[in-house]
Amino acid sequence: MKPTLFAIACVIAGTFSPAAIHAEDHPVVPLWPDGAPGSAARKNEPEKVTASGANVSNIHQPTLMVYLPSRDKATGCAVIVAPGGGHRNLAIQHEGYNVAQWLADHGVAAFILKYRLARDDANPAGTPQPYTIEGDALADAQRAIRIVRARASEWNVNPAAVGIIGFSAGGEVAALAAMRPQPGKPDAGDAIERQGARPDFQGLIYPGQSGKIVPEKGAPPVFLACGYGDRPDISEGLAKVYLLFKQAGVPAELHIYAGAGHGFGVRETNKTPAGAWIARFHEWLADRKFLGAPKS
Repeated sequence: MKPTLFAIACVIAGTFSPAAIHAEDHPVVPLWPDGAPGSAARKNEPEKVTASGANVSNIHQPTLMVYLPSRDKATGCAVIVAPGGGHRNLAIQHEGYNVAQWLADHGVAAFILKYRLARDDANPAGTPQPYTIEGDALADAQRAIRIVRARASEWNVNPAAVGIIGFSAGGEVAALAAMRPQPGKPDAGDAIERQGARPDFQGLIYPGQSGKIVPEKGAPPVFLACGYGDRPDISEGLAKVYLLFKQAGVPAELHIYAGAGHGFGVRETNKTPAGAWIARFHEWLADRKFLGAPKS
């Protein structure tokens, strides 16, 4: 990605951050323009961003950041990217920006999901958390899928090739979206709500709460990846999850990388086999026929 004049100005002014560049280069779409249900009163609160721009919290206005491939590379496939962070913050750099940029560079439309956090680190210790994983974070993921389908023509996306990939806590959110598909509401006044919220595929990368992943027959096909050195509920749990998908007759692919632990995401400096997992994911998308021929 080439730096913009905006980014150069930020460097000169001493206010440069990766978040500033990405916000400038990629459109940000609120999931609910008037505010998310239950969060409208706080939608204008500024997000809490670390100095490096690598972590974001205090999310009350959930959004999608749009990364579109060039038309000559576009395959029609779309992936909603849910970063992890323990539901305390979003690891927006190596599990967000880097992932979305790689996908767009390889012909896949990507949409970084900033979902509401159930353990937001911006909340004072000891105060009640306003959001839940199975309520608000899941609702954000479902709304994101509906939006991408509703704007499929605008974004050059095949509405039958819209999936979700999540990392750690984001993997938990992605798995919930796949396990609890919501049909479209034909009589809804909001055209977005007329779209179905079932993802066509799911990518679960070292997902949290793997013991709660119980696939049913007909679930979306799944790509699974984790590190051998991750904690047992993930490194061993994901192997068990793979068998559950197999037993349910759901197409599944599992990668466990011997030299990796938790949180490897996508980093330019990671030259290990685990660092190339996203290429395997792209191959899997092609194998499952989600990648169409590029359009001229």
